[in-house]
Amino acid sequence: MSSYNRVTLVGNLTRQPELRKTKTGSAVTELGLALNRVWTAENGQRQEETTFVDVTVWGRAAENAAQYLQKGRSVLVEGRLQMETWQDKQTGQDRSRLKVVADSLQFLGSNPDSGSPHGEERKDRRSEGRREESRDEARSEGARSEGEAHSSARRRDRRYEAA
Repeated sequence: MSSYNRVTLVGNLTRQPELRKTKTGSAVTELGLALNRVWTAENGQRQEETTFVDVTVWGRAAENAAQYLQKGRSVLVEGRLQMETWQDKQTGQDRSRLKVVADSLQFLGSNPDSGSPHGEERKDRRSEGRREESRDEARSEGARSEGEAHSSARRRDRRYEAA
């Protein structure tokens, strides 16, 4: 039987991201994400529930998160679930938790203190495909219309496929 391990979450950061480096030099950032759910109960009262999720971000996305995100900022996370297990040093008991390993992040809303120009939304484009990168390059090269940007992206895609 096949399986599918994919999550998409939108929430607010519960703490300031801190960048660490592994022994091999890889960048890693741990994020705390609060997911809010609001609904109306049968009795007509408004109900709220908050779920807290730990997210691990690697590579360039980890560096961007540490640089541009702040506590309280909204973020969209796409990734996979991973079970983390360890033995408690004090009690010796086996412990485990479910966390998300992010494949991509999208920073939502504006964050005036981030240093981001014009408060624009920033994305980690590393995990998006070459087509998005090509469209961005085409636009920055002065493409005059959406049609020119798309045809420029298609030409670049053909070059990547041929290589």
